[in-house]
Amino acid sequence: MEQIELSSLDLRYEKCRMKSRGYEKVLLGSIAEQGIRDPLQGVDTHEVRILLDGFKRYRCAKRLGIGIVPYRLLGTDEAGGIISLLRMANAKSLSILEQATLIDELMKEHGMSNGEIAVNLEKSTSWVSVRAGIIGEMSECVRKKLLGGQFPTYSYMYTLRQFIRINYATKKEVDEFVTLVSGKHLSIRTIDVLAYGFFKGSEAFRQEIRNGNITWGLSRLKESSANTPVCSEGEKSMLKDLEITGKYMQRVTCKSTGARFTTSSFYSQADLLAGGILRQLPAFTQAIGAFHDRSGQT
Repeated sequence: MEQIELSSLDLRYEKCRMKSRGYEKVLLGSIAEQGIRDPLQGVDTHEVRILLDGFKRYRCAKRLGIGIVPYRLLGTDEAGGIISLLRMANAKSLSILEQATLIDELMKEHGMSNGEIAVNLEKSTSWVSVRAGIIGEMSECVRKKLLGGQFPTYSYMYTLRQFIRINYATKKEVDEFVTLVSGKHLSIRTIDVLAYGFFKGSEAFRQEIRNGNITWGLSRLKESSANTPVCSEGEKSMLKDLEITGKYMQRVTCKSTGARFTTSSFYSQADLLAGGILRQLPAFTQAIGAFHDRSGQT
């Protein structure tokens, strides 16, 4: 680790990393009080020093007028540095979208194949292919909104992609919807409700959303829901369980990648709990997949 000038860093890979205003605001306060504790990381080529990890810290340092920052070298080769960053994902988590974006860079800019990337990362070729496929089916418009933190990745991955796959929506229509609701600080639940109305509802409903009448659209959907047959107690219970499951899956996903945990007591307990969850995942994934297929057909 060394101390370097902030102004010496090339930010060409900033477009591959996700932004989060909320997390960055907290980080700004932490750096203002304690300084930058974790070094920025990058590669030093013959021509330039390229930043690969630490863009939030970079932006905070710039806002605070910090000119000298800690820096760790990941190598002297861009592709090798990206591979090193991806290999460290278990210790310093990258979101699946960030992994996909970096893998896309390795393929398009550095000419690496699925097999080469898989070997270097010690992953299966299917692991690489899944992430390459995410970027392959995503438009530039959607990609910018997701990485910019203006639209939740969860809603795209688990709601909008499903509409594309079952031919309810084209990529152009998805681009339109994402553009219309991005940056409005809507919850994932609200976005999902609006998506169902936008892609499966009437043209009049879509036009109101295009006109910016999101509150009106939500009230119409609630009215429509109120006029449908009342669910049984068992059905209500299942819907509540699904809502709670989705909510806490999202919370754990965010906390596990963003928070800093330090005590051995925490990790010993977390290891047992996480192991129990992992053992249930295959059966849960199969069950929820079959349930989703049945509900979608209905």
